[in-house]
Parts: sequence; structure tokens; C-alpha cells
Amino acid sequence: MRLEGKIAIVTGSSRGIGACIARRYGEEGARVAVVAHTNLDKAQAVAEEIIAAGGEAKAFHADVSKVPECNRLADEVAAALGPVDILVNNAGIFTAMAIEDTTEEIWDTQVNLNMKGSFFMAKAVVPGMKAKGRGKIINITSIAGVGGFPNSGAYCSSKGGQVNMVKALCLELAEFGINVNSLAPGNIKTDMNAPYRAEPDYDEHQKSLTPARVGHLNPNDLTGAAVFLASADSDMVHGANLLVDGGWAAW
Repeated sequence: MRLEGKIAIVTGSSRGIGACIARRYGEEGARVAVVAHTNLDKAQAVAEEIIAAGGEAKAFHADVSKVPECNRLADEVAAALGPVDILVNNAGIFTAMAIEDTTEEIWDTQVNLNMKGSFFMAKAVVPGMKAKGRGKIINITSIAGVGGFPNSGAYCSSKGGQVNMVKALCLELAEFGINVNSLAPGNIKTDMNAPYRAEPDYDEHQKSLTPARVGHLNPNDLTGAAVFLASADSDMVHGANLLVDGGWAAW
């Protein structure tokens, strides 16, 4: 097991990509903090799945768009499971909106969770990682962080910020044995984008732009890359943005 004995926080892991990563980390031997903001029951269900499969996990509640909540979560996980080895900043929100219709609240909601939350969760776990002399911080970004999408200015800004944040933190933290990287999903089939996938011809459009011709990737398609970035196999991978997008960004 590639993550045996490691303590991992996966934010936004009550569903979708985060839940799949949390389950896979449990299979790989990590003790997993399954974190939810709005539905602790779903986080508990994911934790119970991990435990039933022979792993270790505990559900936690936090709104990581708020700095005090980031600090509290890091402290609670360390007290319950042990000092954190792996942080996956997965919690995020996507609201498609034309620039003329984008309010300050819509902007703040996406930037505060997607970008600010990632930075301050990293800040919350870095002291413990420095004390250990090692750590893995992984931002779940997006193809929207390396390319533009119409009606998505706030989202693209937040995801692009996450990608460049990784480069900056890499330069600051690599000397302490802390790897900071990002994992960029392509068109993943999740609850978050379900309303958009319900639009006529949407799946066919996505498939036409994905060289792998799979349309929407399954969230489990990301878990191998997530394990790689959390394991010793990536010890010399610093400041990278690993695309798992079926070739979308090759255009």
C-alpha cells in the first residue's frame, strides 16, 4: 500500500472527485479525514465505506472558505488522526455566469472557496509538515485553470490562481521536503456539473473536444494520479500541474 500510515485531509470529499480520492487513499493505507461543508451525513457515509473496506477514516465538518475554519479543521484532524502528511484541496464551486451578470457575491463565493481556501488550508498544515520534514499538498484545479471558458470568468480566475499558487508555494516549501503540486481534471462527470450535462447535445460537444473521445471522465479516473502525487513516487515532482483530461488541453 503506497500511503500506509499517512494522515490525509481531503476537503470536499463527501461526493464526486473528493469522495473517490478519499476512498482510494483509504485503500492505499492512509488514515483519511473526509471533510464536508453542507452535508456531514454524506461525509460520514464515505468514511464508513472506507472503514468497511478495511481502512481508517473519520468525518469532519468545515467551511474552508473561512480562515478560522481551516485552522480548526487542521487542529481537529491532527488531534483525532495524527499530524497531517497529505492535504488535498478539493473543495470547490462552479457557477457559470456572464460577466455582466456576475455579482461581487458570486465572484467572492468562487474565489474564496476555490483559491483562498486552498491557500489557508495549506498554511494551516505547513507547520506540522515542516516539523516532520515532509508533506504533500495537492490542489485540485481544472482545465479551466490553463485555458479560458466563456461565462466562467470568476471560476477560471480562481482555478488559474490555484495553479500559480502551487508554483509559488513550491519555491517556498520544497527545501522543507514538502511537495506542492496540482491535479487538473478535464470534463469529469460529477454532481457539480450535472445541470450543464443535462443540456441537449452537451455530452456530444464535450466528446468532440476530448481526443480520448470519452465525453465525460469518471471521477475514479483521477485517483491514480492523486495517489501518485501523495506518494513517495512523486518526491521529485515540485510545482507541477498534472492534467487528467483525456487530452483536452492538447488543443
